[in-house]
Amino acid sequence: MTLQELKPLVTEITTDSSFSVNARLLSVCQLLEKEVLYYNWVGFYFKNGDKNELKLGPYVGEPTDHTIIPFGKGICGQVAVSNQNFVVPDVSAQDNYIACSITVKAEIVVPIFVNGQNIGQIDIDSNTPDPFTEADERFLEFVCKKVASIL
Repeated sequence: MTLQELKPLVTEITTDSSFSVNARLLSVCQLLEKEVLYYNWVGFYFKNGDKNELKLGPYVGEPTDHTIIPFGKGICGQVAVSNQNFVVPDVSAQDNYIACSITVKAEIVVPIFVNGQNIGQIDIDSNTPDPFTEADERFLEFVCKKVASIL
């Protein structure tokens, strides 16, 4: 299934108010991990109250010890500070990378904005070297806008 073909399904999931927000977020993770072959870990991190840290939300993939990430640490923590997408074609070339699994080769993180505030992000790890394109960025920005609408 192409990224374009996934958009109506993401919309369907996020607008189905018969499920909780967390259930919808998990369904989005499951859809993306299943349908995009190089998305091997898909999850959400959200700002943890008033603290300058991120807290892991719904995700699919290998379990992670990184349930709390300080702002500025790792790719996710950097996005929390920069408010910019971060595409890492080769995680081994990043000094400030938090390794979750030795199989991860690349990562993409896209922030989620609500009322102009960065309140979280979608984080995707890939076991494929350099798989992410501009199409992935645009698609994940779409996903984040849909997610923002239910938060």
